[in-house]
Amino acid sequence: MAAARRARAGDPRAGFGRPAAESGPAVPQGLIRAARKSGQLNLSGRSLSEVPQHVWRINLDTPEEAHQNLSFGAADRWWEQTDLTKLILASNKLQCLSEDVKLLPALTVLDVHDNQLTSLPSALGQLENLQKLDVSHNKLKSIPEELMQLSHLKSLLLHHNELSCLPDGFGHLVNLEELDLSNNHLTDIPTSFALLINLVRLNLACNQLKNLPADISAMKSLRQLDCTKNYLETVPSKLATMASLEQLYLRKNKLRSLPEFPSCKLLKELHAGENQIEILNAENLKHLNSLSVLELRDNKIKSVPDEITLLQKLERLDLANNDISRLPYALGTLPQLKFLALEGNPLRTIRRDLLQKGTQELLKYLRSKMKDDVTSPNEEPPVTAMTLPSESRINMHAITSLKLLEYSEKQAAVIPDEMFNAVRSNPVATVNFSKNQLNEIPPRIVELKDSVCDVNLGFNKISSISLELCMLHKLAHLDIRFKVFPSVLYRIVALETILLSNNQVGSIDPLQLQKMDKLGTLDLQNNDLLQVPPELGNCETLRTLLLEGNPFRTPRAAILAKGTAAVLEYLRSRIPA
Repeated sequence: MAAARRARAGDPRAGFGRPAAESGPAVPQGLIRAARKSGQLNLSGRSLSEVPQHVWRINLDTPEEAHQNLSFGAADRWWEQTDLTKLILASNKLQCLSEDVKLLPALTVLDVHDNQLTSLPSALGQLENLQKLDVSHNKLKSIPEELMQLSHLKSLLLHHNELSCLPDGFGHLVNLEELDLSNNHLTDIPTSFALLINLVRLNLACNQLKNLPADISAMKSLRQLDCTKNYLETVPSKLATMASLEQLYLRKNKLRSLPEFPSCKLLKELHAGENQIEILNAENLKHLNSLSVLELRDNKIKSVPDEITLLQKLERLDLANNDISRLPYALGTLPQLKFLALEGNPLRTIRRDLLQKGTQELLKYLRSKMKDDVTSPNEEPPVTAMTLPSESRINMHAITSLKLLEYSEKQAAVIPDEMFNAVRSNPVATVNFSKNQLNEIPPRIVELKDSVCDVNLGFNKISSISLELCMLHKLAHLDIRFKVFPSVLYRIVALETILLSNNQVGSIDPLQLQKMDKLGTLDLQNNDLLQVPPELGNCETLRTLLLEGNPFRTPRAAILAKGTAAVLEYLRSRIPA
């Protein structure tokens, strides 16, 4: 009786009595034994409607085997057990969590996503070592104030719940690095968010926000901000002072204009499609030196300023379905532009059949229309009597000033050695060997391994990739054409963009793609994919997934049209339980 009283009181000596019999779903003793050794317990997908009491008391009660076997070997020393640090209860049928969660004070990870929770126990606030809490995909309507005591918390996932408001004390979570509040019913954000100075990723997508507090600009570490699908009519001007911001998602709001970005020198992606933006001016663009993706489709933009050419690192420009009647021809000189979408605009100077020929033909046309008296900085030097034959085809200005090594549209079977010799000690960031007759990747490309981050080998006859490509450890963007997805790509973990459209790729390995934790864009349009593996939905870093023009039946076109987030969510829903 005394032992039972101690157990109820939470006395640590309670472990030296037999645990009381309990009802509820059984958890295999083998799992419990393994968890005592490893400190980790995974009970996901077991149809649990409640958590068995002996799980909460795993570090308090004497194991059953201790009563059965009094001759302990080295492997059976239950008193040397490890405190539980990781508990996964995902994908069950839990409607509530017991306050007894406080009996696991060593927890650093608690995952209860995909259950039926309507509330959280206040005792969660006592888990002072907790670093990651995932309570997404539940039915939570509120968050207990006690949760704000978790000062070591780094990741808090609350997406896909029914939250309409947040505690004012959010600013106490000073070590938070990742916060996902997407797909809730939030109408405003606490001003205390300004205190989250270590936050790196903030997802507020799919809520009911009409404005953002200007104080959000105090988040000096924020790199990714997603405000997709809200009711924002303006963006606070202070947002433009966030010097660490790299990705900004403002799609599907009610914006009529873009802010200026004087301090966002690191901004790489700006997504502002499906708004009501009418004017795109020079002030919106001129400071965005690092921008590689600008997505402004489905707005009311009437013209594109010449200053668009200041975006020298721009790779993707989506202006589809606007009111644009003319384009600056200088757009054709952007050195890294690989994708330009213009369909659905009343363009007067560009024929519709030209739009259907693809980005490279379009850019070539724009360059051809530039006035003859405007000398492009990319132009090769004229051949004179004093010019050596080898120098006549080497653009030294491009190598030294633009960090570009270009030898494209030459129908060459090999890249001349003089091209690589010309680089010498100049660090080259971009290589363009497209539209030739290459059968293999030039072996000497390895010489550029310390600087090259963008390689274009499109429209050649390359059938496989050599392992040398793995040595280009800064390679982030690769454009190439294949019949199969090159397995070596899976090993280039720094890749952010893979453009494999208009090939004959028949299959992909989603498990390998999941390991590429920097991959943000995967373009597989117009290939031979007969099926899309559901596990592709687990590639959480993907922000742009293009699958149109393949012979698979699912996902259907209606799903694809909803965009990347909807496609990934659909694929995840198809993963077998």
